[in-house]
Amino acid sequence: MIFRTTLVLALREIRRHLLRSFLTTLGIIIGVSAVVTMVTLGNGATASVAAQISSLGTNLLSIRPGQGFGRGGGGPPPQPFELADVEALRTQIAGVTAVAPQTSLSVTAIHEAQNWSTTVTGSTNDYFQASNLALAAGRTFSEAEEEAGKSVCVIGNTVAVNLFRDADPLGQSIRLRDVSCTIVGVLAARGQGGLGADQDDQLVMPIKTVMRRLTGNRNIGVMQVAVDAAYDSKAVSAAVTALLRERRKIEENAPDDFNIFDSKQLADTLAGTTRTMTALLGAVAAVSLLVGGIGIMNIMLVSVTERTREIGIRLAIGAVQREVLMQFLVEAVALSCLGGVVGLLLALVATAAISPLMGIGFAVDYQINAVAFLFSAAIGVIFGYFPARRAASLNPIDALRHE
Repeated sequence: MIFRTTLVLALREIRRHLLRSFLTTLGIIIGVSAVVTMVTLGNGATASVAAQISSLGTNLLSIRPGQGFGRGGGGPPPQPFELADVEALRTQIAGVTAVAPQTSLSVTAIHEAQNWSTTVTGSTNDYFQASNLALAAGRTFSEAEEEAGKSVCVIGNTVAVNLFRDADPLGQSIRLRDVSCTIVGVLAARGQGGLGADQDDQLVMPIKTVMRRLTGNRNIGVMQVAVDAAYDSKAVSAAVTALLRERRKIEENAPDDFNIFDSKQLADTLAGTTRTMTALLGAVAAVSLLVGGIGIMNIMLVSVTERTREIGIRLAIGAVQREVLMQFLVEAVALSCLGGVVGLLLALVATAAISPLMGIGFAVDYQINAVAFLFSAAIGVIFGYFPARRAASLNPIDALRHE
């Protein structure tokens, strides 16, 4: 009952000075909204980075010849991989669920009067599993088509739209140089990848078909190795390295003539970096909460000075120090809590507006909202205690003499 009366008195005092109360809570409002907005957007960016990396394939090892992504130094080209290497990785490494060899080249696909420049990727059915590619229509390659190197293909959505418009591409034929290819499947649309590349602008054929009829060699430029989630990708990567060094006859102290790109480690690194930046931005934004707390303490000291005679009257008619302290402390906490609520609403609006502009998902983080609100309430307690203590310690006689 006493607390309820104290709360009513505090709210009444806040309402008497609406403009002053608003300006007092402005620091809390800005601090809470800044912290919540920064952390929510940071979490959205982290999730977006993880999703973009996952689009490359879950727990995926990409193995390329050479010590880097380019030749560099003008030296001889690195030794390419062979189909025997693919089979060795598939059968001799534990934790491997799929091994997809890749050989790629750019060609112009032609259908009737339409043509479109795209990338042809020669691979096996493991490529669809390793790259998380789903079909919108049709099927993948049969075992007989892979073994015999048949001229069949699965096309991406961009190729389908540009060559066939609204027509059904399944069963249709397209020409790649002097090779006629029958379409047996269409990939589901995926949009742009992490580096801005169109993931739907591709055409997949059996790797033996590409080797025999398009590239004229048996070189494999990339091997994608999908790792079972139950296995440590680092351990699998080390086993792959040991096997390839043995097969490529690399001496003990010689460096690898191939490199392994681990998508899981990259995702963890980028996500960790994003989380660190989010925490840093949140900490910087939290400084304004302290500034808001100083503002509350300042205005409460002014309020104590203005209401010294009122305090003296209350003490003279029987109010105890604890009740006076509680009155001013509740007023300070009410100010900070009101600022916290307004700040949360402002952060919700700002995050919903900014998320689409940044191209990241929007999701309310209830944990950071609760932490920010509780922190704002704590600010009111911490910075309101000193003015409240000062009011409670006033001498009733001196307070009544105050003009």
